[in-house]
Amino acid sequence: MIHSHAKIVVLDRDGVINEDSEEFIKSPAEWRPLPGSLDAIARLHKAGFTIFVATNQSGVGRGLFSLKTLGDIHQEMLARVTAAGGHIARIVFCPHSPEDHCDCRKPSPGMLYEIAELTGCGLGNMIVVGDAARDLQAARAAGSRPILVRTGKGRATEAALPQDELVEIYDDLAAAADALILEAGSRK
Repeated sequence: MIHSHAKIVVLDRDGVINEDSEEFIKSPAEWRPLPGSLDAIARLHKAGFTIFVATNQSGVGRGLFSLKTLGDIHQEMLARVTAAGGHIARIVFCPHSPEDHCDCRKPSPGMLYEIAELTGCGLGNMIVVGDAARDLQAARAAGSRPILVRTGKGRATEAALPQDELVEIYDDLAAAADALILEAGSRK
């Protein structure tokens, strides 16, 4: 699959960067990175990619935690990414519950539009890495390149994909990063 020179990578958070929980990640102490994810972000950053995080955080809308707590969780994540040598340019999030029917909650592409506006990057030049069908759907709705990882909900998502649906699939963020870095290097 040939794509234009994408240098913007948008990562889902729960299940891609950190362990997911059906009970929601409600505190910085509950935020635990998946093996290899922080190093993968560092390698992407060092290879010249600009990394964003786009994450549904309906726990805010459901009253399970506050915006301040979400900010504290994100500060923990950013500190850990920085300590590993990586950099996340910005975190965009949807605090709404599914019942709010907003434009930002994935599978809607609102957060990807926001990142495109922030960066001036065309949506077709954006790579979106997620573990759930809604991540792939948001990427497709925006005309971006979807990548599925098998961590988090990824294996179940892969098993439910229609036979004719073509999507790049990697075991985890580290494997996806390796492929993207190799692809970018072959363009030079």
